[in-house]
Amino acid sequence: MKQMILEGGHSLSGVIEISGSKNSAVALVPASLLTNGVIELTNIPEISDIEALTEILVFLGAEITRENNNMKIDCTKVKNKEIPETISKRLRASYYFMGALLGKYKHVEMYFPGGCSIGKRPINFHLEGFEKLGAKVKVEGNKYIVEADELIGNDIYFNIASVGATINLMLAATYAKGITTIHNAAREPHVINVAQLLNKMGAKVTGAGSSTIQIEGVTTLESAKIEVVPDYIEAGTYVIAGALCGDHLEVRNLVPEHIATLTDILKKMGADIDIGENKICVTRAKTYKPLAIKTEVFPGFPTDLQQPLTPLLALAHGISTIEESIFENRFMHIPYLQEMGAKITVDGRKATIEGPTSFQAKHVVATDLRAGASLILTALIAEGTTTMEGIEHVLRGYENIVLKLMQVGAKISIQEI
Repeated sequence: MKQMILEGGHSLSGVIEISGSKNSAVALVPASLLTNGVIELTNIPEISDIEALTEILVFLGAEITRENNNMKIDCTKVKNKEIPETISKRLRASYYFMGALLGKYKHVEMYFPGGCSIGKRPINFHLEGFEKLGAKVKVEGNKYIVEADELIGNDIYFNIASVGATINLMLAATYAKGITTIHNAAREPHVINVAQLLNKMGAKVTGAGSSTIQIEGVTTLESAKIEVVPDYIEAGTYVIAGALCGDHLEVRNLVPEHIATLTDILKKMGADIDIGENKICVTRAKTYKPLAIKTEVFPGFPTDLQQPLTPLLALAHGISTIEESIFENRFMHIPYLQEMGAKITVDGRKATIEGPTSFQAKHVVATDLRAGASLILTALIAEGTTTMEGIEHVLRGYENIVLKLMQVGAKISIQEI
């Protein structure tokens, strides 16, 4: 087991380059199975989630070639077979194999996927959507069997704009007969990125990035190449780091529009922030103003940045609030922030933060990916040296986070325990 050692009190200055999007990559990799050819993905982040997906691809017969941040997936020898629980449970995004294999083979067998324990994330929207396309769903314990004689396009309505369900239904509908229309579709950048790959393969997907996506079914999909969009959650995390302890910290290779809600929040709080075409420069302000924040579906303030933003709100002079509207169990970082000195009370899905806070180093545990990011950011400004367990959560979603932070002045190491 590994733990991270973080020495607080150091300013961050220099340049951090943003990697390819984790959330995009974990959908693009399974989407490759829709072709019998070769898919090339560039700007793929080197994270453990990609390693887990690669294991599933190899199990199904794909041949994988990795070189730096490029990935070639040869699907010419792929065979459809049951994906065992031992590999599907390693990450939640394994559910994208459902849509891809159902679309291509009209039959998929796999176990309920894993992932961070941040609350209920049922796949009922996915399954109901598959049924709308004509599939039958059978559940045997944790195992799902989804099959259809043929898939027929249909109108699919989501009560909530689910990213996972939107992408999964896009994958399944590419081979469905006729036209499928997804209403109240998710609008995140990685939804657009997946649609771009599908269209490069020969699919007919329109409307991605809006709340209505239309997929006209095709009979074959070809080889294609696509670049993974920059990770806007990673970008937002490092921009927040700059607001916490930056001294002209420059975050490059991002799309500023993707984190516009965050930068608007930082400006309102009083951050020293300069936004360029594909970069943002941040320096810690002397004081911050409190704010009331609510997470929303894209393009609103993302739930994935709620936890990293919490320590900055704790520095503000006054009372701030965060209302979590997406997941019901996304405050697991707060007990550790409280131990480190934060005055935070939680009532259901609302956290009230009284600042300013002088954080003290403690022994903490990353309970999930973004909780780990929050604790890392807090440790950077805490007095003393923080030790953090559960770092595997962070390493599965942030490429080279230790190296990137060390290169701009952070004192961090990882050791075996």
